[in-house]
Amino acid sequence: MATPPLIVACPRCKKPVEWTPASRFRPFCSERCKFMDLGAWASESYRVPAVEEDSGDEPEVPVRDDR
Repeated sequence: MATPPLIVACPRCKKPVEWTPASRFRPFCSERCKFMDLGAWASESYRVPAVEEDSGDEPEVPVRDDR
């Protein structure tokens, strides 16, 4: 008995896409969605949030040198 193909949502338009070799643009449903997503990355519409560095509110613990 063959397993049915995995169905994923296109990251751009949410249309269902079969995850098979026949789906040339997977995980996207089409070349259009693929290039729209690439364009969003190129124009920096997508951004990864930065992690703020420690503000220094905590006092530094002095290092003791007992030589």
